[in-house]
Amino acid sequence: MKLSQLLAGINVLDANVNMDMEITSVVYDSRKVTPGSLFVAITGFATDGNKYIPMALQSGAVAVVTAQPQAEEVPYVQVDSDRLALALIGANFYGHPAKAMKLIGVTGTNGKTTTTLLLKHVLEQVLGAKVGLMGTMENMIGDQVIPTERTTPESFDLQALLAQMRDAGCGYAIMEVSSHAIALDRVAGLHYEVAAFTNLTEDHLDFHKTMEAYCDTKAELFRRCNKAVANTDDAWFERMTQNATCQMLTTSVKGNADLQAEDLELKSDGISFVAVSGKERVPVELPIPGKFTVYNALSVLGCAMQLGISLSDACGALKTAKGVKGRVEVVPTPGKDYTVLIDYAHTPDGLENVLTSVKGYCRGRLIAVFGCGGDRDPVKRPIMGKIGVDIADHAIITSDNPRTEDPGKIIQDILKGVNSSKNNYEIIENRVKAIHQAMDIARKNDIIVLAGKGHETYQEICGVKHHLDEREVVAAYLKENNG
Repeated sequence: MKLSQLLAGINVLDANVNMDMEITSVVYDSRKVTPGSLFVAITGFATDGNKYIPMALQSGAVAVVTAQPQAEEVPYVQVDSDRLALALIGANFYGHPAKAMKLIGVTGTNGKTTTTLLLKHVLEQVLGAKVGLMGTMENMIGDQVIPTERTTPESFDLQALLAQMRDAGCGYAIMEVSSHAIALDRVAGLHYEVAAFTNLTEDHLDFHKTMEAYCDTKAELFRRCNKAVANTDDAWFERMTQNATCQMLTTSVKGNADLQAEDLELKSDGISFVAVSGKERVPVELPIPGKFTVYNALSVLGCAMQLGISLSDACGALKTAKGVKGRVEVVPTPGKDYTVLIDYAHTPDGLENVLTSVKGYCRGRLIAVFGCGGDRDPVKRPIMGKIGVDIADHAIITSDNPRTEDPGKIIQDILKGVNSSKNNYEIIENRVKAIHQAMDIARKNDIIVLAGKGHETYQEICGVKHHLDEREVVAAYLKENNG
């Protein structure tokens, strides 16, 4: 493809290269450069791609796209935004694959993964459609699973994945849209048929600095879509939707919305409610416990309705849905009279939601095992400490993914929010030992909640990922103790 074609729609400030040259590949990692490549130098947090321009040219790159001025001998194209340029180059390179599908984006602090997976199920069941999915747990093309590293891929990789979905015959693509993805232009150039907002609670303040900035970043999604679904019960609803330019469908559990949930029944093995839209009333059942599941279901139903699916058909499809891995997931404990649940709760709101929900139907004690991630928003650590110790009958504070931080330092941050006079908690830094301790002290009818890891099967310590699947930890300890 000619360089001029790749740069279509991009504001070029300066260039000293032949725009008619043929480009064989586009890369933003200098280690992947091959002869004929276009190298896009991205200014990142850990490093600056401009440092690697000499290496890229030595490896065979024929041109460089950068936001910084370059020496005359460098064959460069200077743009005003390197990240925006990468996104638009990706769309041009792959032939704007999103235009061949109906794109649905789900944003919010919690509930994105469950909402996207349930919506995929509804579209497949009702329409018989082939659906692509991009999310925290995995990427999927129909039934094919593709591992993922982050909630929303880097823009060029995202376009490549959308192209795979298009080529595989997907009529719909559903994606979790993180605030980072919007702020860093990973989703630049994409326009959504439907966008949905689940909720907004404290998270990522290390990046956004304030909740207002966090909200305003996510709100950008409602100016990039035709239709939207938004939760009016959330405290940030008004700010989130005030500048929306799309057709809005509102949802609520409290009432006064386009789509409401009434007659809620929260059980240990799931939820049921009546979905109400105008004069239409349709029963809903889902095998995922917790009031938050009701909100996620409303988001799914709202998206389905915005896509032209009847409320009755959408509710019918939800009845056949299964639980989501790592979201209030029951771990088998054969021969034991206590229950172990795994949940991805890693924010204050997420932890409060799952512990409050479980507390509502727990007939014994609630034992919470939780920590906080390293290299992430430290503000939420004492908040989560207070929530975990206040709600649980017994809390074990441990490590999550410390990443490059000292696990002990993270735990000390968590403890700042804990009332020191309480005697219902203990500290076990090693997460495996913490799980073992929870199982050792569990009695009949107790419920253990392992919070924070969810679907993840690793723990990142000192920047290195170590295998850690909590399901395997529980099974191995039961086997060891049962001889």
